[in-house]
Amino acid sequence: MQKSLQVTEPQSPGSDSDGIDQFHDQRIVIPTKFVSIADSLEKREHSRFITSQIPTDLSIQVQEITFNVHKYPLVSKCGYIGQLELQPSISSYGYNLKLENFPGGSETFEIILKFCYGLPVDLNPNNIASLRCASEFLEMTEEFEDGNLITKTEAFLTFVVLCSWKDTITVLKSCEALSPWAENVQIVRRCCDSLAWKASRKNSSTGDAVHEEGWWFDDIAILRIDHFRRIITAIKAKGTTPEIIGKCIMHYAERWLPGMDMEIEGVRGYGHGKNELQFSICSQKEEGGIAHSKEQKAIIESLISMLPPQQEAVSCKFLLQMLKMAMVYSATPALISELEKRVGMMLEDASVNDLLIPSYKNFDTGKLTNSPEQCTMHDIDAVQRIVEYFFMHEQQQQQQQQKSGKCNISKLLDNYLAEIARDPNLSVTKFQVLAESLPENVRTCHDGLYRAIDTYLKTNHSLSEHDRRRLCKIMNCEKLSLDACMHAAQNDRLPLRTIVQMR
Repeated sequence: MQKSLQVTEPQSPGSDSDGIDQFHDQRIVIPTKFVSIADSLEKREHSRFITSQIPTDLSIQVQEITFNVHKYPLVSKCGYIGQLELQPSISSYGYNLKLENFPGGSETFEIILKFCYGLPVDLNPNNIASLRCASEFLEMTEEFEDGNLITKTEAFLTFVVLCSWKDTITVLKSCEALSPWAENVQIVRRCCDSLAWKASRKNSSTGDAVHEEGWWFDDIAILRIDHFRRIITAIKAKGTTPEIIGKCIMHYAERWLPGMDMEIEGVRGYGHGKNELQFSICSQKEEGGIAHSKEQKAIIESLISMLPPQQEAVSCKFLLQMLKMAMVYSATPALISELEKRVGMMLEDASVNDLLIPSYKNFDTGKLTNSPEQCTMHDIDAVQRIVEYFFMHEQQQQQQQQKSGKCNISKLLDNYLAEIARDPNLSVTKFQVLAESLPENVRTCHDGLYRAIDTYLKTNHSLSEHDRRRLCKIMNCEKLSLDACMHAAQNDRLPLRTIVQMR
């Protein structure tokens, strides 16, 4: 049940028709000298009127709504209005006032108006943030009246909202429309700190787990990225494990980055220029517009910068998904480079499908280049950098058990070469450079490399004799299996010199 407090006039005991004592009611009671001048608030299209025997003398416009009220009840509680030099109305008796950029808009001002007149007001998690910000805007401090609205809203935040996980989430979500007021009055900070403390608390007083791991992921995943980041930063500081932080970041990415679940497998466009995935991503950016693209870019960059440095925090697959999204939305080059390095450290865990990074050249303009060299289906340069980072990391670690890892990488890269070899726009030079990025002693068997070269020759059947020789020089015939040698000896796509070596 949602908690709320009601602000109203004081009631005397035994005042209702059933004769029940009313002092057990825990509503906040506001005494006021001027309650009698207001009977109710009447709504008429874009106008609001205080029904009273005393004529109104002040017209206040908030957004599209005009409030016809009495000056004194507001001046007696709102320091801001009391300091203004009100302009006399031209069309009628009284004064005019327009409140620009009022926190919470006309709905919030209507509640404040009721408070000033002593009419019943409900404080609840849905309106408390806007009322706290609006009361700050209007300077409703204790200087003007004891128990003014700033005090009331602060008490509700402290003793009701921050004691409840769900209410705190509700309030923090409402703060998204209240920038920068919600930050200035510390609502955002207090909510984020409260949520971080509750999420990181592992044990109850009995020593048992408070909740199962990740119970809080769904709730904070609905928040705006800057609020999510503050919570994650606070949770990190409280010693939460990198694995849990990583899982939460992955959960948030799945919710806010729709392209994260886009699989490359089965999406092919070889021989037809731009592939389906490139068209899909271009159309996503165009449909979303500039504002949406900026929002997506901000989310991607924030999530990358939040990732714990430990390798076990997130999977290699997730890092490559983030890398693809970072390239789509032209994230900061330093962050893209950081992702490539992290993927390089975990390259043994990658699959060929993960490494099929579509070429996103010129995506910042929403257009794809028509240059054959730049129209390759996949970003070969990124994969080459990742492979280089892998061997740099291996050297730095100076581990003794490196052979199996390098063997896995050679199989992965050869399978990747076989996949991209189907791209008719892939140049011989790019293929050769990537194939030679592995040290010579890493490939114990060249069968996979032979398969990749043969696939490239099938795709580019008009390749010159010179280029075919360049490709086959990468391959060591002595490291081919018997089956591969027999196939190569009868392969008329290979240069004659290579065929002779096989026999």
